[in-house]
Amino acid sequence: MRDVDWMTYARSLIGVREIPGAKHSPTIMDWIRKLGPKKLGVAVKDDETPWCGTFAAHVMDHVGITPPPIAVRASAWSTWGRGLLNPRPGCVLTFTREGGGHVGFYAGEDDTHLHVLGGNQGNAVSITRISKNRLSAMRWPHGVFLPSPKIVRLAPNGTPVTVNER
Repeated sequence: MRDVDWMTYARSLIGVREIPGAKHSPTIMDWIRKLGPKKLGVAVKDDETPWCGTFAAHVMDHVGITPPPIAVRASAWSTWGRGLLNPRPGCVLTFTREGGGHVGFYAGEDDTHLHVLGGNQGNAVSITRISKNRLSAMRWPHGVFLPSPKIVRLAPNGTPVTVNER
């Protein structure tokens, strides 16, 4: 199965990372500048501000999909688009955590964790595992063809799990 456009673009950004302290990543700052307070919902001045929502907004905006109002906030993505009961590769996932939330894209799953392509994961764009019990929403953009549900089975190390070796 081919990635949806935003996943292809998001994968190309794996490895972009923030610069802790007074200096800031020129790449992330460019996303912030291009999106601006109108799309992000607030004025963001640095890459120290949690930027998972900024990453998701940048990716969607890049492929012509409008992010939610106040896109900088992970929780804004939990009501954006249409709700899903089952995952599709690339669907938007939102999570709860102490002190806030998190947003990223579905890359797959193992028995206990979702594999999430997102920003501000270890201060970088990466694929990380997040416990399934933290999931708060699965969303799909309005106006974009909705494929059939598809679970992407991965081993905990991210290796695809084969189910039919022919």
